[in-house]
Amino acid sequence: MTPEEIATLIRHSLPDARVQVRSEDNVHFEAMVVSAEFAGRRPLQRHQRVYQALGQSMGGEIHALQLTTLTPEELAQQGQQ
Repeated sequence: MTPEEIATLIRHSLPDARVQVRSEDNVHFEAMVVSAEFAGRRPLQRHQRVYQALGQSMGGEIHALQLTTLTPEELAQQGQQ
């Protein structure tokens, strides 16, 4: 699975999300997902929402996924766009 395929799956489930996915080996991935849907949710709930979007790929084609999940406001507070 490629980073773009993972990003597409996440965007399909979270249409408003800004998604960046990186990988050096297409097995271990890092993703930043920014979505207004994360507002009021704890980090674990945010991660579960992303895992739900990836379905069966988690633990299969995706061996490891390091997640950063933010709301647009949190991203702005960090000084990123």
